[in-house]
Amino acid sequence: MRFLFLFCFGIFFILLSNESLAQTSRESEANPASSQSQIFQSKKKASKKSYNKKNDQGIKEYEALMKANKKKYRKREKGMKKPQYSDPSYFGHKKKPKKRPLKKRKFCEECGIVH
Repeated sequence: MRFLFLFCFGIFFILLSNESLAQTSRESEANPASSQSQIFQSKKKASKKSYNKKNDQGIKEYEALMKANKKKYRKREKGMKKPQYSDPSYFGHKKKPKKRPLKKRKFCEECGIVH
């Protein structure tokens, strides 16, 4: 008899505690869920804004870099029009090599040609 009484009392106590926890959890979940979604949405919007700012800044930096590179390439192209680069008779020398007579010609270490 005692065992049956303790068993029933134990089951009653377990059911009572589960019911009270279930009710409080439903009420507590209802209110914070809406506030959590608002916080999540605001964080989401903020992260999109910061991503867009970083992306825009990266594009501006890229455009500035491309302008600087364009300037460098123009300057190099202008330098390549000099005769030491465009005229084949210079053989890679800054100054045009002298044409010596056949007996006095020397081997040039710079271009590897006898002139």
